[in-house]
Amino acid sequence: MTSNSSSSSSNIAGAKAAMEKFKYEVANEIGVPLKQGYNGDLTSAQNGYVGGYMVKKMIEAQQQAMANNK
Repeated sequence: MTSNSSSSSSNIAGAKAAMEKFKYEVANEIGVPLKQGYNGDLTSAQNGYVGGYMVKKMIEAQQQAMANNK
């Protein structure tokens, strides 16, 4: 299977920067000391929690948007 884009790239202008900003906002909200650059001092659980919480918030936002469009 071949693809013209990787899973980490985005065709939407500004999406990468917006996701980075969102990641730091979520980390701050849940108390994970995420910083620019190297974060090897964080546990896999902390990193996973940030990613999981990001997904949860994105799903909630999409559900809300869908409910408002009815």
